[in-house]
Amino acid sequence: MVSVIPIEVVGMAVPVPGEAPLMLLREPEGARRWLAIMIGYGEAEALVRAREQIEQPRPGTIELLGDVLAAFGQGLAAVELTEVRDGIFYADLVLASGTRVSARPSDAVALGLRQGAPIRVAEEVLDVASVQLEVEQETEGPATDVLDAEAEVERFRAELEDLRPEDFDDL
Repeated sequence: MVSVIPIEVVGMAVPVPGEAPLMLLREPEGARRWLAIMIGYGEAEALVRAREQIEQPRPGTIELLGDVLAAFGQGLAAVELTEVRDGIFYADLVLASGTRVSARPSDAVALGLRQGAPIRVAEEVLDVASVQLEVEQETEGPATDVLDAEAEVERFRAELEDLRPEDFDDL
């Protein structure tokens, strides 16, 4: 049995104009490990719409997939990022019936956000592909939490700027 833990979607980043966007995920508590997964622009757009629950006049692919699951009486129980192999991230849609369907992480996360399903990551994925950021928090409270989250994203972006494609060769 693979150990999975919750992960939250922080947002999107484009470290260098013209480069592929990154989906930013982080551990909600504890060590505060972050994942940055490179995705396409279309996937980034779908992810932002799902995160913000923006409705469209006609369903996009993510909404269509949710509608198809509902039409077959299936709910989405969870999304799990399961592994990193040769620098490529893999995910599963875990249906209410227990059936697992392989999916791209960007699509799986967008569907999970749309459906309100928990998003989880295998501990092994975090061990192999995460960046850990230390954040000092002086006071508690919602205003400080927002500022700290923004500071975390800025620190993460600074770390991303120093990364090169070769840094991911060993994943």
